[in-house]
Amino acid sequence: MSPLVRVRALAALAAFTLAPTMIGAATPPVIRVGVTPGPHAEIFDQIAQLGAKRGLTIKVVEINDYAVPNAALDAGDLEANSFQNQPYLDDQVKARGYKLAVLGKTILLPMGIYSRKVKKLAELREGATIGVPNDPTNEARALKLLANAKLITLGSQSFTAGIADISANPHHLQIRELNAAQLPRSLDDVDAACINGNYAGAAGLSVARDALVAEGGGVGEALRSPYSNVLVVRAADKDQPWAKALLALYHSTTIRGFILRHFGGTIFPAF
Repeated sequence: MSPLVRVRALAALAAFTLAPTMIGAATPPVIRVGVTPGPHAEIFDQIAQLGAKRGLTIKVVEINDYAVPNAALDAGDLEANSFQNQPYLDDQVKARGYKLAVLGKTILLPMGIYSRKVKKLAELREGATIGVPNDPTNEARALKLLANAKLITLGSQSFTAGIADISANPHHLQIRELNAAQLPRSLDDVDAACINGNYAGAAGLSVARDALVAEGGGVGEALRSPYSNVLVVRAADKDQPWAKALLALYHSTTIRGFILRHFGGTIFPAF
């Protein structure tokens, strides 16, 4: 297993069992779920505990690289993953031919622009360096955020818009493409960075407290946003009782309450 992968928790098998309609002989003895560090891992730690009380043994596998969870799921090294939005999944399936399917929506983690050099966007110097994620869909998301902040003009609203689609850059910003997980650590080396909510949270950054500007939030936005995250399994497993049970655990009032309470209104349930 890659050194980027670390087992977070293994829920002990409880004496209680789910109703026969929820799990059956095809249920894996351990449901391995790949997550990125921070909120996704914290939420699935709670789901693992809840699942143990209902007869599901869930292993939360933390992976600090967007490229790994879908490959591991497609290869059969995971039973599910929870780390990505629909546009990212669509791009991965198209590019790599993965046979994956969405069980349902999970959370919205608003992307924000963060800086250790300035306190507000107006203080950015001419020619400032801005870090953005280097995968196509999250780069497009970051460029849209910069465009909404009036720092650039973007000629395309595609989910895979790139630097070549910047039609106006009046402040001559230098866009630096970096691995999404590295962006919080890059803040000493760039003037500002567009950081995904999961990696911001894992680095101790709060979108409400620390972001210079951020995408809109709220439960209503989470329900509408194309960037709300999704719970994913192999296409062949989508209708398995254990997969439906996993989604039911995520969509439970217990987990919804945990998300709203634990993250203090910076991450929102999309269900």
